Amino acid sequence: MTERKRVTSTDCVQTGDDKHKAYDAVPMPIVQTSTYTFEDTAEIVAYTQGTHPDAERGEYGRYGNPTVRAVEKRLAALEGTEDAVLFASGMAAVTTSVLALVKGGQHIVLFQDCYRRTLEFVTDVLGRFGVAHTLLPAGDVAALPGALRPETRLVLSESPTNPYLSCVDLERLAAACRARRTVKSMIDATFATPVNCRPASFGVDLVVHSATKYLAGHNDVLAGVVCGPAGLVSMVRDLRGVLGAVCDPHVAFLVGRSLKTLTLRVEKQNATALAVAERLEKHPRIERVFYPGLPSHASHAVARAQMSGFGGVVSFVVKGGLEGASRFVDAMKLARIGPSFGGVETLVEQPAVMSYYEMSSEQRQAVGIADGLVRLAVGIEDAADLVADLEQALG
Repeated sequence: MTERKRVTSTDCVQTGDDKHKAYDAVPMPIVQTSTYTFEDTAEIVAYTQGTHPDAERGEYGRYGNPTVRAVEKRLAALEGTEDAVLFASGMAAVTTSVLALVKGGQHIVLFQDCYRRTLEFVTDVLGRFGVAHTLLPAGDVAALPGALRPETRLVLSESPTNPYLSCVDLERLAAACRARRTVKSMIDATFATPVNCRPASFGVDLVVHSATKYLAGHNDVLAGVVCGPAGLVSMVRDLRGVLGAVCDPHVAFLVGRSLKTLTLRVEKQNATALAVAERLEKHPRIERVFYPGLPSHASHAVARAQMSGFGGVVSFVVKGGLEGASRFVDAMKLARIGPSFGGVETLVEQPAVMSYYEMSSEQRQAVGIADGLVRLAVGIEDAADLVADLEQALG
């Protein structure tokens, strides 16, 4: 387990920073190249044998890039892990990691409230290749030991989850996996960020993020990352070179730049989301609010025990079903309608008409998505302005 220390702004600015940059520039450079050259055969031999003095250089862009590597080092430092590997998207990070750890005839355990594309990958895609799976009820870590089989190789969850922000008991989950030795744990911590929770400090093997969200934080790039022990990350990195979901150097630069303000942004979003959640819980037009910082949330105690902040996303059910929620969303002035979260701009969405639009009302209810459900991802606007906008939209 890694140290359970709070990530500070000093960490975000200084940790993993290369002190010997090109031309003594303050920012890290963008090494925009697809290939690297060698002076002679002896240099190629030194590189292939691992004795080349420049360990960060590569031979071809799919296998490595100095800008990408610099960001990987910073992300590993912020998560408190030995290493990290950067990807072109969060889903590329998830799928490549799972493929690196599991093969045909083996078994995965995951929870019903995992991201729907992760569920689709495990249940539909991997199922075609002989990988079995068990779906556990949302957050039911107590059922985990009984779900593990001799052929189980991976337990996969999110914390907090989307869209109801349930928090999994990470220490308990990690302990159940370690008891079987051959079972690895992977947590999608996109909603938490290393500022609010570092799963590796609770014994989790691999931590994955959609870096598109809070890590990049400006709604302008797609990226993903997997952090963990050097051995496991090396396996994932090798498979990235085969599958090809590499992160572009310019995108890596933007993620690295954004990491310097991560604590500032996330702490602001934590405070605003809590203020919004507390106000919504008192509003007569709201049926229920889902935010782990509220005592009314089912996993509030778990969240308090393992998080230093509760995140920037608030989900809630507006009275009046689909039409009532639609009127509310359309009436908001500051929030833009969009499917993502974690950026500096506030975004709002109705899962019933966006992520789950292809389902009937009955089908959505069966998977726990209420027609009146709204997900609000707060940005860094002033909390008072956002609360006022919510008030006028609710009428």
